[in-house]
Amino acid sequence: MNTRIEAPAMDKRLFASTALSTALGLVLAMNGVAAQAQGMKDMPPIVKENMEKMAKDKLEKCYGINAAAKNDCAEGVHSCAGQATQARDAKSFVLVPAGVCGKIAGGKLKAA
Repeated sequence: MNTRIEAPAMDKRLFASTALSTALGLVLAMNGVAAQAQGMKDMPPIVKENMEKMAKDKLEKCYGINAAAKNDCAEGVHSCAGQATQARDAKSFVLVPAGVCGKIAGGKLKAA
């Protein structure tokens, strides 16, 4: 006696849509990882150095406290280190120990 239990049609559709959603999510996640890795390759060396330094030494970006030509980098203003044309540029940052930026007059953790 061969008795086979058939799943209702609704359960099959639910299973198929769940499997498809999972597969699509995995594809999108892998594309994001690949894009992020490609972005790291295209960064100027100073940016890579700053990111490594931040992670290793527990530093944070502090915006608006730089002296002219004495910044570590910037957000969309110029290509990077030492290129700030004005002091206290709201888009240029200096790397400081984590927790210190808020104690400096004018220091902000986000670019203006």
